[in-house]
Amino acid sequence: MDLFTPYGKAQEQEEHTSGSMPLAARMRPESLDEVAGQKHLLAEGKLLRRAIETDRFSSLIFYGPPGVGKTTLASVIARHTSAYFVMLNGVESNVSDIREKVAEAKARQTLHGQKTILFVDELHRFNKAQQDVLLPHLERGTVRFIGATTENPYFAINSAMLSRSQIFPLEPVPDSEIIALLRRAMADTARGLGNMPLYADDEALAHLALKADGDVRKALTALEVAALSTPPAADGSIRITLEVAEESIQKKAVKYDRAGDGHYDTISAFIKSMRGSDPDAALYWLAFMLNAGEDIRFIARRLVICASEDVGLADSNALRVALAAAQAAEMLGMPEARIPLAHATVYIATAPKSNAAYAGINAALKDVQEGKTLAVPDHLATPTRKKLARLRGVPEEDTQYKYAHDFGDDHFVPQAYLPEGRVYYTPTNNGMELRIAERMQYLRNKNLNT
Repeated sequence: MDLFTPYGKAQEQEEHTSGSMPLAARMRPESLDEVAGQKHLLAEGKLLRRAIETDRFSSLIFYGPPGVGKTTLASVIARHTSAYFVMLNGVESNVSDIREKVAEAKARQTLHGQKTILFVDELHRFNKAQQDVLLPHLERGTVRFIGATTENPYFAINSAMLSRSQIFPLEPVPDSEIIALLRRAMADTARGLGNMPLYADDEALAHLALKADGDVRKALTALEVAALSTPPAADGSIRITLEVAEESIQKKAVKYDRAGDGHYDTISAFIKSMRGSDPDAALYWLAFMLNAGEDIRFIARRLVICASEDVGLADSNALRVALAAAQAAEMLGMPEARIPLAHATVYIATAPKSNAAYAGINAALKDVQEGKTLAVPDHLATPTRKKLARLRGVPEEDTQYKYAHDFGDDHFVPQAYLPEGRVYYTPTNNGMELRIAERMQYLRNKNLNT
């Protein structure tokens, strides 16, 4: 292939006519309308589609899980804009590779007036030096850059590159669109499996789509495995049944980076499900973390926090259950640790909720941190402080502390502990906190009547 051939000719022909290429590669879309999913970006009138159709973009970063079309979309953009398409991989490429591709892009632009799209897959694997090498060329427009990453770019990519790029998140492809793509691959005689006497049951295709979990590449690969490995019937036809489909697609590897997005997103969903009183969702996210190998101590700590922050005094037993579950999980280890962790998860999710104590300490801390520190009232101070107060002229009765247990059956005596108007804890009417609210109101009334 000539160095300066536009994408839409030799590159396209080479990609789609190689019989040795996997089905997923051969079935790459050739236009924006063929791209599966991503309607939030590519539907008529959406920003990315407008930018591509008018050829008004500079640097793009596509962010999303594997198999959702990041590389595919980059190649479609190159084909649509008649740009030369150059691909680097963040794992394999180094600084000299980048400089070589940039030099070729300069020559291509000077001699033939052709733009170059430099696509970097696994961009998060580029170190700072590699990213920095690209920056001046992005600034000058030497190359039009498209990066793809499965990691959150705001964490994985340096700020200088982010400021020069538009970031577009890609989402898992819906099952219905994966099924349609599988049918298209079965019918396509030029790039797909259309030359085979191939038939597939509806339930088989639905199973492939379900287990692919939004990953088009995985679904197409499973279809190809099923087609090529299934013995033909007596009439020569090949039928993909549900049983064949189940054998052809393996368990999807769970996307869960314990140092990145998967970790924080999932624990966030877990906590919010418990806070939202949804035990089913909470158990699912717990199972997701356990299946991915999350540290059970990390999960246990979050249970303890949630029990105190979100259930609080509406049911103080939640904290006891969470602490007991943490201790039991530590003692048992996996897989048995899942049982006390599930016990605590369901208890917290179904318990009445109150964050009144949590909100109270936050409000008090805010007052202290903003310089509203109060002096300890004389009658609450130590004996030494009381003597100093009396020397300053404070009346003795104002330095006398009233011991609550000496007063009445309810062990309460009106006495100032903070200046008037300071309220940090306001109980709710949920669970046991309703009784607390009733008692506090009773004491306030008694205080007013004294």
